Amino acid sequence: MSTVRAVADGTVAAPAATVYGYLAGYRTDRPQFMPDAVSGWAVEEGGAGAGTVVRFTIAAGGRQREYRMAVTEPEPGRLLRESDTGSSFVTTYTLDAATPGSCGVQIESTWQGAGGIGGFFEKRFAPVALRRIYAEMLVKLDLYARRPTAT
Repeated sequence: MSTVRAVADGTVAAPAATVYGYLAGYRTDRPQFMPDAVSGWAVEEGGAGAGTVVRFTIAAGGRQREYRMAVTEPEPGRLLRESDTGSSFVTTYTLDAATPGSCGVQIESTWQGAGGIGGFFEKRFAPVALRRIYAEMLVKLDLYARRPTAT
């Protein structure tokens, strides 16, 4: 078995603190910019940042996989981590406030891949599928951040 990694980067037109709040808003904001491949979004515990547990299904490559993710905040305001309670799958959101009024967002998932021929195909194709899903999420997050808000 080897570690499999999928990464996508994007820029969101909002300050890092605002974007972090959107990402950590599992009950309110996050459902508004989830990619089309994600379904069955349900918050089981919490709903805002650390201590949240969320369940959802990802459809990719003709397969569906259910996840139950427990949320931690290793660096509140900068790093948000989701760890699947039933596997080695971990997704980390890293924010970089390089420019005033916008921020870079990196979504990175890692997990221990299968061995053998199945592992070969997993390592080759799963990261590509996840990168597409994450790229869509980053576009939707940017659009969400740009939406007109009530005053």
